[in-house]
Amino acid sequence: MRAEVVAANMANAETTRTAAGGPYHRQEVVFTANKGDANFLDSMNLATANAGVGSIGSGTMSAGLIGTGNDAVPALPPLLPLPGAPNAAIGVHISQVVEDPSPSLKRYDPGHPDAGPDGYVAYPDINPLTEMVDLMGATRAYGLNGSAVQAEKGMITSALEIAKS
Repeated sequence: MRAEVVAANMANAETTRTAAGGPYHRQEVVFTANKGDANFLDSMNLATANAGVGSIGSGTMSAGLIGTGNDAVPALPPLLPLPGAPNAAIGVHISQVVEDPSPSLKRYDPGHPDAGPDGYVAYPDINPLTEMVDLMGATRAYGLNGSAVQAEKGMITSALEIAKS
């Protein structure tokens, strides 16, 4: 969504007339923390619950064993109830997209069809450099979130392999 907003800002950097009248106004994405954010342990419990595994770190072990003889390992404890599960999401969400309140830039161009009686045209206050920095930040955040998901998947897979052996 952040990349889409940046693309819209860049595409409309020279738009002097919109359907609402006046120049385009730069859009900004507003993030809000999710309510009832879970801690890391809760997120791991939720992930292992979705994978069909018991909870992590409950402090008690089940009397059951997986395997036989010297290879037996304790079974994972039952799943702990999670506050707000399964809808508990960690992180932030986009709460709204708002217009930047900064005033328009005025350029003298008396031949432009949108020029005022004084010959000035109102252009959006959009700095391509700022937009590119926002786009790079959105791209990096997306990539890092993908890496974090892959790392968590790897940890869960490793935990499942350890539980099997």
